[in-house]
Amino acid sequence: MRVPENVSDWIAELERAGELVRVRAEVNPYLEISAITDRVSKEQGTENKALLFERVQGSAMPVLINAFGSRRRMSLSLGVESVEEIAQRLEELLEQSPPEGLLDKLKMIPKLAQLASMFPRHVASASCQDVVYRGEEVDLGRLPVLTTWPQDAGPFITFPLCVTVDPVSGRRNLGTYRLQVFSRNETGFHTHRHKDARRHLEKSGGRLPVAVVIGADPATCFASVVPAPPDVDELLIAGFIRRKPVPLVKCLTVPLEVPASAEIVLEGWVDPRELRREGPFGDHTGFYSLADDYPVFRVECMTTRRDPVYHTTLVGRPPQEDCWMTQGIERMLLPVLRKQFPEILDYRLPFAGVAHNLMLVKIRKSYPGQARKVMHGLWGLGQAMFTKVIVVVDEDVDIHDDAEVTWKALNHIDPQRDFEFAMGPMETLDHASRAPCYGSKVGVDATRKWTEEGFTRAWPDEIVMAPEVQALVARRWAEYGLR
Repeated sequence: MRVPENVSDWIAELERAGELVRVRAEVNPYLEISAITDRVSKEQGTENKALLFERVQGSAMPVLINAFGSRRRMSLSLGVESVEEIAQRLEELLEQSPPEGLLDKLKMIPKLAQLASMFPRHVASASCQDVVYRGEEVDLGRLPVLTTWPQDAGPFITFPLCVTVDPVSGRRNLGTYRLQVFSRNETGFHTHRHKDARRHLEKSGGRLPVAVVIGADPATCFASVVPAPPDVDELLIAGFIRRKPVPLVKCLTVPLEVPASAEIVLEGWVDPRELRREGPFGDHTGFYSLADDYPVFRVECMTTRRDPVYHTTLVGRPPQEDCWMTQGIERMLLPVLRKQFPEILDYRLPFAGVAHNLMLVKIRKSYPGQARKVMHGLWGLGQAMFTKVIVVVDEDVDIHDDAEVTWKALNHIDPQRDFEFAMGPMETLDHASRAPCYGSKVGVDATRKWTEEGFTRAWPDEIVMAPEVQALVARRWAEYGLR
């Protein structure tokens, strides 16, 4: 399968697969597009499609939304039959042992060459700079920025790919941080204290150059939301997904580079000392994130393709498009997690857990206390530190079956014995934590308890019908007169 090269290519790929609907009726970017998208994204069958709104009030640009909004569209967008293919490639890469002899070293050459080919490459010019607006010409009102929910403080750019560089190391970060539009050339810059861009701002000692990409090839868009370790270039992740490098072009007014596949690029500066009230905003938790003070992004230049498409996303009560992106990340990063914790067989972030409220983990238990070891290990691992509830189960539990997880976990626990409470960092958007970004979390050991864990009674067997009786009933089913 082919990875789309830009948004127009992406639209064509989705349309060929019957996964896109063109909406030709005129629509309002204030709430109406969001209401339509919310209804479509919650459809369980073939009605859940990517949407291209061709006539948006107040703007000449069409709006693409819900492009990642199903398992099939995730695969089409990333050019694979299933996201597990990317996970398998990553697992093969991680399984490479250090070469011991000359023959082993020679065998490594193709792998090393493949990795080298994934690093971003530079191009002299790109169509994302066909149209240029500078200074007083900059007007964010040209963009069909959506107001998504009734209590939102204003229109928000919800799928911006924000490029910053560490002022000390020079390493690049690509992250997705919402931007509330304040004026024709100003937005908020909503980066949380645990994010790389926030760290870059704190190191800057003054203004930090920022470039914002709106719309790019889908691998780059997806890579921007992957929770990569600090200082790992997300564009390298995009190159790994694409199997080829992301082409980059120099910005016109700031010392940064952006993906050449961009539809729209905003160039400017963020001063961490200049704060403005941002929010509330209807967030992916299904609740409004509260208003708070964030730095201002001042746009000095805007460049676009000749006929740009405005790519965006809707977040809100699950399921929404971001749920499918989270599932894609979950599947792709399973090999990484298993490399860190060999006892983990699988894990899952249920949609209703909004990525950071619930993680289900299946382990092969080989010693007492192992479930608790896994919980604490996960809380110490990158953005998994925000996970409010971790439920650990045995290897015979299908964690992709909600009914089975609920049945076996609740049968297996003594709450006082099996709940492990901890204090630590919390997701900024967690409105229930006792303090901003700080609170409690709980691990649930729903594995079978061993004698060494203080359980001295016999553990009962699960009720299963005798196989020979099941076979008999299957043979005679028609005789019983039952449907």
